[in-house]
Amino acid sequence: MHWIMCILFALLASQVSAQDNFELDHAQWDSLLAAHVSWSKDGTASATDYAGFAKDRDALKAYVASASKVSRSAYDGWNKPDRDAFLINVYNAATVELILIRYPDLKSIKDLGGLLSSPWKKDVITLLGEQRSLDEIEHTMLRGAPGYAEPRIHFAINCASIGCPALRPEAFVGSRLTAQLDDQTRRFLRDRTRNRYASGEGMQVSKIFDWYAEDFDKHAGSVRKFLAGYADALQLDGDAKSMLESDTMPISYTDYDWRLNDKYAGRTPRRLRVVATMNTLEYA
Repeated sequence: MHWIMCILFALLASQVSAQDNFELDHAQWDSLLAAHVSWSKDGTASATDYAGFAKDRDALKAYVASASKVSRSAYDGWNKPDRDAFLINVYNAATVELILIRYPDLKSIKDLGGLLSSPWKKDVITLLGEQRSLDEIEHTMLRGAPGYAEPRIHFAINCASIGCPALRPEAFVGSRLTAQLDDQTRRFLRDRTRNRYASGEGMQVSKIFDWYAEDFDKHAGSVRKFLAGYADALQLDGDAKSMLESDTMPISYTDYDWRLNDKYAGRTPRRLRVVATMNTLEYA
């Protein structure tokens, strides 16, 4: 009986160790991003090589599986930046995996839903012992967490769409999270196709500022005050910045482009073959 108990204890200890030794540098995910995501020439957007991710799908699945093994006690023991970086990375990795289910026959992530269903409400991963959807990761675990006060996460989580802030070609890490979020925000606001100012017309900004106005109002004073804090990225003159700070600047919203942020958009695979459980895609 004693040796049986010893074996059971050893098995339990090894399971806890696997759960609690998650690498907070997110090296697996970082390597995949570096290989398959690239900045645009002006650095305001990125393109995702889903065909490349398909070739490395086993590695992607391994990263998602390792995140699924993290225990509640381990997660609760991390500091808040580490928890936030973990959730942002898991959200983005789970989104890529969701796209690969139907890639390359997919034009938009919205095609994964229907009249009565949403791709963001599908259970996509087990986290902390429960099945989670993308919506739950974003709205409950990130935005709904105690102490949440960081609207810049909206420029870090990626919805696999051209209109969305860039999928960053590196993993988020807790030790650099503030700097990474600031960089993401500045890159997004420098994109004049989504955020721009015209004298006499006011600001035209992404629908993100409409959808999540509550976050910017609560944690930055208002959407306008948040934008004023990034006047340099928006290339605003002194008068425009003053109007934003005084909440007198008219604001409207640009159209959101839900097309897939695919590096090979508009091109079709020359060959699609299945090798074991991994798709291999080659483009002309």
